[in-house]
Amino acid sequence: MQPRPREITADYRRRAGVLTWSAVVVGALMAVALVVSVVFLIRADQDTRNAAYGYLALVLWVGIAAAVPVLLALAIPAARMRRRLRERQPDARAGGA
Repeated sequence: MQPRPREITADYRRRAGVLTWSAVVVGALMAVALVVSVVFLIRADQDTRNAAYGYLALVLWVGIAAAVPVLLALAIPAARMRRRLRERQPDARAGGA
């Protein structure tokens, strides 16, 4: 006898949404940080008086590396929760309510 799956509550749906959007925001911030770090490297390479920009690019890379586990910690549970929601959702095309 298999255990009965628990009912999906509104709180579960809300948490899935929060995790999903949190992962999207963290991913977007990482992408922006990558672009800004490349711009900083270009500025640092153009003139030796702007060498500090190279160090700022390195700081951004460290931040990106530190954000990777955070992104994974948000995205993996969000994906599993969203998949569970899709699997449990009645298919409207099949005549489900």
